Amino acid sequence: MLQAGIVGLPNVGKSTLFNAVTHTRKAEAANYPFCTIEPNVGVVTVPDERLAVLSGLSGSKKIIPTAIEFVDIAGLVEGASDGAGLGNKFLANIREVDAIVQVVRCFENDDIIHELGSVDPLRDIEIINSELILSDYAALEKRKANREKKAKSGDKEAKREVDLMEKLLPHLDSGKPALTLEISDEEKKVLKEFFLLTSKRTIFACNVSEEELAEAVANPDNHPMVSKVKKYAAETHGAEVVVISARIEEEMIDLNEEEAAEFLNDMGVSDSGVSSLIKAVYSLLGLRTYLTTGVQETRAWTIRAGDKAPRAAGVIHGDFERGFIAAETVAFEDLVELKTIAAARDAGKLRIEGKDYEVKDGDVIEFRFNV
Repeated sequence: MLQAGIVGLPNVGKSTLFNAVTHTRKAEAANYPFCTIEPNVGVVTVPDERLAVLSGLSGSKKIIPTAIEFVDIAGLVEGASDGAGLGNKFLANIREVDAIVQVVRCFENDDIIHELGSVDPLRDIEIINSELILSDYAALEKRKANREKKAKSGDKEAKREVDLMEKLLPHLDSGKPALTLEISDEEKKVLKEFFLLTSKRTIFACNVSEEELAEAVANPDNHPMVSKVKKYAAETHGAEVVVISARIEEEMIDLNEEEAAEFLNDMGVSDSGVSSLIKAVYSLLGLRTYLTTGVQETRAWTIRAGDKAPRAAGVIHGDFERGFIAAETVAFEDLVELKTIAAARDAGKLRIEGKDYEVKDGDVIEFRFNV
């Protein structure tokens, strides 16, 4: 299962957010730095309103959503790349995840201390990014020194690595993450072998106060801190920003669905931002969902963007992929409009797709196979 690591400075709301997305109180969220040392890992259900709709059409006995893992990683501090604040350990934790959720504090509260004594989201982001870049730079310099001799002796793989590192090092030195370097598809394959921290896709979670959430979600450009982060994320990472209030969601952990909806309604919002964040992270990880539905269950299945029908079938069972014949496919929207598979077939909306079909997010599929 792919993982998204929650990172940021101490006391910006990382552990509170982790508890919110996992609907647990697994992570200690205390008002002092480094209350998290060992990373907490939790499986997070991906919200998908389509499942309830399909279940209603099929009369399903149960609904099974898809899921991803979130990892709550202890707060980084300036100098982490040199070992400050147990930095080497925490950087290693980040290296193991597939994408990064960088939590940025965008609220003032004198009762919640800030590591640096004041709230400045861009400064906080720069500190995190600088430490990740410095760690990558040091790792690449060491790798380059080890590979240059082989490259000079004619080793083609080593030569490709050195050539790429000669592009990457000045790029990192200018303060830019590896992810933003324009390289060829072949070079991207080489880049993956470096396992760089700054080559991981990132999303920024602006953690605002309960009182500011409704306005910040509706008009993020009007929130002085959120607007700055949004501009910075787009210019430096080409990244998305999601507005959240981790504190609101954490307060709802023990509420049932109806109570939670009423609580949010009283706050003037339909979502604390956490559901939107989970969906955004799922997409950021390059994941997509196809659906199956019947009397027994309606279920979401996770595939990677670009996966073709046989591979998608294999997610259910290896026999489905080995003996793949065809995929009976209808778009979710078409099935909802027409109500039944039979009606979709009569309307020409049910398609028989073969091995080269690239499965789309929201496809409702039944596979034909023979083993």
